Amino acid sequence: MESKTLRYLDDGSIELFVTEVGDPGEGEIQLEGGACGICSWDIVTAKLGSAMIPMAPPGHEGVGYVSKIGPGVTGFKEGDRVAGGGFATVRNLSSQRVYPIPDSDLADEHWIVEPVACIVTGLDHTNLNAGETVALVGAGFMGQLLLQGLLRMPVGELIVLDIVDARLELARQQGASETIDISQHDVDDLAADLKARGIDIVVDASGSQGGLDLSTDIVKNGGRINLFGWVKGQKAHFDPTKWHLGGFTIVNSSPSSKIRNTFPPAIKLIDAGVFDLRPLVTHTASLGGYPSLMEEILAGDGSYVKGVISLA
Repeated sequence: MESKTLRYLDDGSIELFVTEVGDPGEGEIQLEGGACGICSWDIVTAKLGSAMIPMAPPGHEGVGYVSKIGPGVTGFKEGDRVAGGGFATVRNLSSQRVYPIPDSDLADEHWIVEPVACIVTGLDHTNLNAGETVALVGAGFMGQLLLQGLLRMPVGELIVLDIVDARLELARQQGASETIDISQHDVDDLAADLKARGIDIVVDASGSQGGLDLSTDIVKNGGRINLFGWVKGQKAHFDPTKWHLGGFTIVNSSPSSKIRNTFPPAIKLIDAGVFDLRPLVTHTASLGGYPSLMEEILAGDGSYVKGVISLA
C-alpha cells in the first residue's frame, strides 16, 4: 500500500516522498491516517540539520487507526484509534508499541499521547511531598503540560518562570497563580529573592543552559532539581562548587528514565481531562504543508506553542 512520509536531510530541509508498505507481519499492526505531533527535537533538527546529533526520526508522537492486523495479534480490531507511529500515512508497528485510545470526542490532534507519557515520567521523578514549594522553569508546550499535572498535585506554592510573556499568560489561563517574566528582572537579584523563599523542587523544562543555571541558583540547599528539559547539543556546563555546596539532588527525568510504562496512565489522564491539549495545540497542517509550517516555526511565530500534522 502507498504511504506518504518524510525524512530530514542533512541541511535540515524536509523531504516528502512516497513508499510502499506491505501487510503487517507477525505481531504487527498496520495503522492509517490520524495525526502526529511536532516535537522540539524535530524543530532543532530542521534548524541545524546533521549538526543536531542525533537527528530526529520521522515523527514519534503519532495517533492513527488500525487498518490491518498481523498474525498473532489479539486485543485490537480494525478501526480502533490508537497511539503509535510517526509522520507516515500508513505504517506497520509492533503491537507492543501501540496503545488503544478509548472512545472520545477529542480530535486526533488532541490525542498526541507520547509527550504526555513523557510528562508522566517527569512527574514520577518529582517526588513531591505535600505542601512543598515548586518552581517550574520554562512554560513552553511541555512546561504547560507539566503545569497541568502540578496543579493537580498537593503543591504548597507553585511559581512559573519564563522569558516570554505570552507563555506566562497561557500559564495563568491554565490556573497558575504566580508567574515571573525572567526577562523583566535582573537575573542575579531574581535568583537571590527566590533562593530566600526556600524552593524545595525546581522542575527545569526550559531545555536551555540559562534555565539550568537559574535552577541551580534558586533551589534551596538540600532541595531537588528535576532536569526534565533536553539541553540539545553535545555540551552543557554547571558550576561544580554551587552543586557541591548546595547539596541538592539532580534527577534526569528524560523518557529513558521511566520507572514504568507511562503510555497507559497518560491515556487515562487525557481521557479524564487532567491533561488537555486543546488550549496548547496552536498550529495544524497537512503532511504536504509541513515544510511551510516548519518555516513559520523557525521564523519565530510568536503564537506557536504546539504543532500537529494531519495524516488523513
